[in-house]
Formats: sequence, structure tokens, C-alpha cells
Amino acid sequence: MTQPPAVDRTVPYFPGATVLGYPRIGPARELKRALEAYWGGHSELDDLQASLAGLRADTRRRLGRLGLNVDDAAIPSDFSAYDHVLDVATTLGAIPERFASRVPEGGVLDLPGYFTLARGEGDLAPLEMTKWFDSNYHYLVPEIGPDTPIRYADDRVVHQFLEAAGDGATTRPVVVGPVTFLLLSKPADGAPEGFHPLDRLDDVLAAYTELLHGLGEAGAPWVQIDEPALVSDTWEVPRERVLAALTRSLEALAGAVARPARPAIFLAAPYGSLGDALPVLAGSHVEAVGLDLVRGAVPGRDALAALREKVVVAGVVDGHNVWRTDLDRALGVLEQVRDGLGEGARIAVATSCSLLHVPHDVEREKHLGRELSTWLAFADQKVGEVQVLAQALLEGRDPVAGELGEAAEARASRAAHAGVEREEVRSRVAGLKDADFHRVAYGERAGAQAEVLDLPVLPTTTIGSFPQTTELRRARAALRKHEIDRDTYEAAMRAEIEKVVRLQEELGLDVLVHGEPERNDMVQYFAELLDGFAVTQHGWVQSYGSRCTRPSILWGDVSRPAPMTVAWASYAASLTDRPVKGMLTGPVTILAWSFVRDDQPLAETANQVALALRDELADLEAAGIGIVQVDEPALRELLPLRRTDHAAYLDWSVRAFRLATSGVAPTTQVHTHLCYSEFGEVIGAIDGLDADVTSIEAARSKMEILPAIHSSGFERGIGPGVYDIHSPRVPSVEEITELLTAAVDAVPARQLWVNPDCGLKTRRYEETTAALENLVAATRTVRANL
Repeated sequence: MTQPPAVDRTVPYFPGATVLGYPRIGPARELKRALEAYWGGHSELDDLQASLAGLRADTRRRLGRLGLNVDDAAIPSDFSAYDHVLDVATTLGAIPERFASRVPEGGVLDLPGYFTLARGEGDLAPLEMTKWFDSNYHYLVPEIGPDTPIRYADDRVVHQFLEAAGDGATTRPVVVGPVTFLLLSKPADGAPEGFHPLDRLDDVLAAYTELLHGLGEAGAPWVQIDEPALVSDTWEVPRERVLAALTRSLEALAGAVARPARPAIFLAAPYGSLGDALPVLAGSHVEAVGLDLVRGAVPGRDALAALREKVVVAGVVDGHNVWRTDLDRALGVLEQVRDGLGEGARIAVATSCSLLHVPHDVEREKHLGRELSTWLAFADQKVGEVQVLAQALLEGRDPVAGELGEAAEARASRAAHAGVEREEVRSRVAGLKDADFHRVAYGERAGAQAEVLDLPVLPTTTIGSFPQTTELRRARAALRKHEIDRDTYEAAMRAEIEKVVRLQEELGLDVLVHGEPERNDMVQYFAELLDGFAVTQHGWVQSYGSRCTRPSILWGDVSRPAPMTVAWASYAASLTDRPVKGMLTGPVTILAWSFVRDDQPLAETANQVALALRDELADLEAAGIGIVQVDEPALRELLPLRRTDHAAYLDWSVRAFRLATSGVAPTTQVHTHLCYSEFGEVIGAIDGLDADVTSIEAARSKMEILPAIHSSGFERGIGPGVYDIHSPRVPSVEEITELLTAAVDAVPARQLWVNPDCGLKTRRYEETTAALENLVAATRTVRANL
């Protein structure tokens, strides 16, 4: 029997302070601008490549200026031109068969082909997209079947390490781990029943082994392998199989490959506690293990003792939120870890997860006010916090006493602010009764609504937003800069609303929307009008690809000073005889897409937001708006990563939605919208929302949700999306007809609505109009065949 090579147990120096990842969009969204210039035909491929290389170099230099050492692998090399999961798929050559024509001779997918997988092209539908764990980031879902090509096909990870080395920096390549990659994948079309992508583990490990050899030859001292799947037990395969796959992976990558033929391996598992995966890591040959000590607990002394021979990378600075770290508490956690490891422990201080989830620099936010700014730490400030804690752990508290005191003063200032706890808000929440969370039975509501609305079978509508044109963005900017007055701005918005209403009438849609031209973002719009929120000017984070959002900052108790949407909805309704939907964002999504206060339970904050929305629904109803959509696209993304925590979360999140929507009359039809979800996991909660109509993402997944809806006995209205708005391609009448026919075959036609997957904000008018024309034509075809 062949023996594995001897393992070099000497471990290269690991930096005392590091971060698990850094925002890749650039401080001024340079990535977005470069990608969209190329996609729009305004730059060449060489220009894009140069821009991407420049952005990588700028990030390395920025992190060096912030104090991370440029020559000891402290700086992560985690850049992606679109998505880090797609990067692994292309590194492995795991390209679905339908994209074969986009793979050049030689088998290495070029950048245009890479974008085709992400965005689609012509009749080529893109990869499905869904949320990355319980974050606000979206990843592209690989499609893996028994025959999917898997090999080491692309050396871009090695190339980017060498690029940095040529610039004088020794970086730490970051790669999504093999177990996480396969658990995040879906079976390719045509895969046999019972097949799971994890069945291809050995093939994937062979490719990863070659990648590690390539990095070793290039001189990389460390590689970071991210395995966040280990902190979750919600996968379709048993936990035992996940742990067995982890064991096999570690044997193949860390045990069977001798150093220095490979870099030392730092295995990180952010977003929670490792639990029963920790002993597997402790018994492996990986040289460093990362612990998320913000969302996860400090392991017990025995578990820590088992890690004594490894570098323990302690994630004590929250990479998921923007609040300043309680440095004293974090240092206490570090000292607890050091004591548990014992004498000679090797500890590095890090962020709990990648800083991908937070904006770049709070110092750019000049308008927030000095007090609020002192409560916050964006990516650059978190790099500084990591270094302060690393110094304190090494040298004691005295050398950083000033930084510790300043952080404590900021926390005390935040706690004492009058807006953090408001008696009138807390009294209203405390006075809620069970009746405030319930409407009359759906059957009674459905009859009343049918009589009032008189809609055809398979009613057509959209999710809410219409394209945000350059003119609209310019008008908002001009108002913000006081270049136009409020009356001029509102006149421009009314003109756009009338344009949208007339377009929908011409297209033949049954239930109209006002198009939301006044909204910069579906959460920020409300944050600007609710007390307890602040908004940033430069606080951009990546949602996917070139799409960036500016999460608002929910810092205090929430209330609604005045109506927020009534005037716009009422104006749209005055222009047409057809029903017009009022459009609100639900309480859970407002929380999920904001940076939320961390000093009280989410459930309490959700109820405050729900009461503000309840007041808005009442005013919309009083203004004659008979349909109100309360969007909850983020319902699943806050779902805890451990099953034991699901019930409590779903209870308070569903109750918050019902609190917001249960104050209206039976004749008012309440819609909701969800997207980017594995809906089978939350179908009970969707039912519990008790919305009259629920629209859901379904086009990219080809109606995968329908069997779950059918088997659950769901009886209310359902609108499975038939048009994927995240791709620029226009679906044909035949394609939409096929999807809609599948929906009718699975769900009674009387329950079905016809709509796109999501809002149309990011699309252009020409493609929007063409797609909606096809949607209406397909609906008429299917209606005729009922």
C-alpha cells in the first residue's frame, strides 16, 4: 500500500492580525462602473481586465496603509469579478452542458463566457442565484451532475497570487472549500434520482490538490479555505455525511499533500459555531483553524486544548454589522481562548467573517453627525480594531488603554442617547394583544375581495418597481444638492408615474403599480422617513455582481412621523380605472437589509417597524387603495443556520408581518413577495404570513417550488415568477407559456397570479416592455386553453 508523503509539521508564520476578506467593489464602486461599462459596450475587454487588476492592487495597498503587513499573508486575496462561488466552478471547469459553446478550445472559460454563466445570453439561461448563508449577498448556484466535467481548469487563483507578489505583497489566497462548494451546488438537469453533488467529492478534491500544488510552486505560504457550510445543519444530506466529507477533504488536502508542496492551510468557518466539526478539524493536519466568536460561542476548555498544536484565528470583530466593537469584551474573549489553549498558544486576531458585508470607510460619511459616527466601524475601522486587539493580546492592555477607553466612551454615548429608548414606542409594543396579529378567515376575505376587484383568472401584475432611469437618478441628486426645489422634483415623479401607468394599460396588465420612481431603494426610502434610522452617502456593499446596495442604519426606537407612500399611490390610482397596488417593504426585510441595532432582540425591533407599517396600511386603505403589497423577500435570509433555532425565528418574523397587515378590512387584499429562497424550508411560514396573494421567485429554478406548494395544501393566491429579471435577456412567449403551463398543472388556476420574479428597477425600458408584452401574450394563450 502506498504511504502518504511525510507531512512537514513546521508552520510558517501566521500574522497576529488579519481579516477574512475585504470589500471588493472599491470605495467608489469601481467594480460596478468597470463591469457595466464593459457590458454596455463602452469599454473593451482589455480595459476591463486592467480595471480589475488596478482594483486588486488598490485594495492591497489600502490594506497595507491601514496597517496589515504586506509580506506575511495578512492580506487576503479574495477578489472576484462577479461571485466567489462561480469562481470555484470555473476553476474546476464545472460548466453546465448548455454553456459548452461558450468554452473556447483548450477548455478554459474566458471572462465573457464567465459573465454568460452569471447573466445569461440569448436563449442561455444563467445559473440560479440565491442567498449566501444568512447574509445579504447572493451567490450563483453551481450545477453538478454525474458527468459534469471537473478538473483543475483555471489557474486564476495562482495568477492573482503571483500578480500580488510582483507588486511586492505576499497575500493569502482565499478559496471556497470543497465541502461548502458541493453543498451549495444543485444537481444538474438530467441527474439521476438520489444523486447529490457531494457524490463528486473525490473528483473535486483531485482538482483542489492540483490547485494547492500550483500555489505551493508559486511560493504561497498560506491558503485560506472557507468552509462556512460546517456551521449549518440545514443541508439535504445527513450531518454524518457532511462530517465524513470534511474528514475525507482534510485527509486529501492537508494529510496526503506534504508541505512545502502545498501552502499551510487556514480553514475558516464563519457565521456560527463549528460544533461537532471542531473535533474533526482538531484531529486533522490543517495548520490553522478560524473560529467565529461573534456569532459562535467560545469552545469549551477540552475543545480548545485539542487545538493547541494549531494556530487559532479568533474572529472577535464582527464582519457582519457596522457597530463599533466592545474592545474590552472582545479582549476578554481572546484571553479566555488563550487560557483554554494553554502555554505556548498561537493566536491570531481576525474578523468573524469577510468584510464583504460592510461598507469601506465610515470617515467618508460626513453628514451622519459626529456622535453617530463614533458608534460605527466600517471595514477600514474594523481592520484597525483587529490590530488594537492583537497588540493588547501580545503586550497587555496598557499600550492600548487610550483605544479601549475611546471605544467604551462611544458605547456609553450610544446607550444614553434619547432616541435609543423612547417611552411612547415601547408602551405601544407592550400593549399589543393577540387580536392585533390576526385577520378574519381567508375564505371570508377571498369572497369579499373577488366581489370588489372582479379580476380575470390568472391576473397579471408586476412586483412593484419599474426601471430607474438616468433622468430619475439625476432628479433625486438634483433635489439632494438643492439644484431643484421639491415642487419641481415631485412634478418629475408624477410624470414618470403617469408614463408607467399608461404603459401598463397599453400592455394589458390587470393590476397596476406606480413604478416607485421616487424610491432609491426599497429599504432606504422608508429609512429616510422613519424615526430611528440613519442613511449613508457612501455605505455601499455588494449584493451580487455589479449590484450594490446601501443598507440603512437602524440605531434607535422606530416610529412613523407621517404617511410615506399614500400620496404617490393615490396619484397613480387617480389615473386609471384598474386596481393599483400600494407598495411597502415588510418588517423582516427592513431589518435584514439594514444594519440593525445589536442592543435588543430582533423580535422587539421587528414589532416596532411593524407598527409603523400598520399605520401606513391604514392610511392607504383610507385613501381607497384596495390592494397593498408588503414585500418580504428576505424572510429566509435571516433563517438561523441551525434547525433548533428555526421555530423561534419563524414565530417572531411571521408575527411581525401579521402585526403590520392585520389592521385592514377583509376587502383589502394583502400581497407579499419573496425571492432568493429555498422555499421548501419556509413553506409553513409563508402560509403563516396569511397574505391573500404571495408572489415568489421561480423562473431561474424552473418552478421548483411548485411541488412544495402543492403538497403543503396552500390555498391562497400564489404568483410564481415567470420572468427572471436579474438577467438582461428577454424571455420568449414560448418560454413563459411553458413555465405558466407548469404552474397551472401544479396549482389550481384560480389561485395563480402571473408576474415577474422581482421588481424591474435594474432593467431598461426596452427589455422590460418586450418581456412584459410576452408575459401578457403567454397568459392569454394559457387562459384560452383552460
